[in-house]
Amino acid sequence: MNQDNDIQRKVQEVLGDAPQLMKLALENMLREHDPDTEPSSGSAGRIGSQSGRVSELTAMATLKPGGADRLRRIFKLVRGNFAGAQKVATLHDMRFVFFDNDSKILFATTYDGDWDTYIDDFATKIPDLMDLIFTSVEGWPGIKDPGVKDFIASHQITADGWYVAHPNLTVVETRRLLKTDHALQQFLDQIA
Repeated sequence: MNQDNDIQRKVQEVLGDAPQLMKLALENMLREHDPDTEPSSGSAGRIGSQSGRVSELTAMATLKPGGADRLRRIFKLVRGNFAGAQKVATLHDMRFVFFDNDSKILFATTYDGDWDTYIDDFATKIPDLMDLIFTSVEGWPGIKDPGVKDFIASHQITADGWYVAHPNLTVVETRRLLKTDHALQQFLDQIA
């Protein structure tokens, strides 16, 4: 069986009676897909996906009445800058989205390593930031509460699809590469 027939068979199995445009798009993606050059997705530990050394955490929760408004005021006050989160040296990014008429929040983040270590870092390195934000969530026990990991896991949803551009590059390595590049550029400027 040639590659095109194999691809068409897989597309038919996956998409069945889906629109032709969708089938064509999947066929084209499968022709370009090289599984040998891409990291496989695995488990981040307790919950969540991991690609290479980078993991994801996506959680949705119900907000207390007025919670979205309070959080928006906090986000506005700090102009969206949570630089203190740099204390968690494994944190790539974090984002907050309000939805369902401001009654729910989506918290999504990517980080290096495994889930339990990441949550421990939040509890020890930025506990005030965590409580400041998540006290607006129904049932939040507090970051230092022994049940906080169960609470977070109960609201977390593992990503079904996820892409990481540099799955084997940690935050620490990225910072080191930026410093090295900056020093190199300064050196080149001096000798030019």
